[in-house]
Amino acid sequence: MITITKSGDGISPGLARIQRELDQLPPGAARVWRDNTPVRTGNARRRTRLQGDVIRADYPYAVPLDRGSSRQAPQGMSRPTLAWLRARLNQIFRT
Repeated sequence: MITITKSGDGISPGLARIQRELDQLPPGAARVWRDNTPVRTGNARRRTRLQGDVIRADYPYAVPLDRGSSRQAPQGMSRPTLAWLRARLNQIFRT
């Protein structure tokens, strides 16, 4: 249960906690994406970056890899990352 109250600084500790945890979603999602990126030469992992809140997979074969063309990552990178995000959002808003 989340209790929202007005405090002296205009935001309750509960909302501040939620904001801190939401701010950590992009770097966490980028970590999950990289961890699920298959490794042959390491180029795909090296060229995956977080720019602001956007994960950039800056290599020409990113789409085929994400579609599961590699036996190392048959689910690609998007599906595991989205599953992690859903689970993480459920955790954040349940506590």
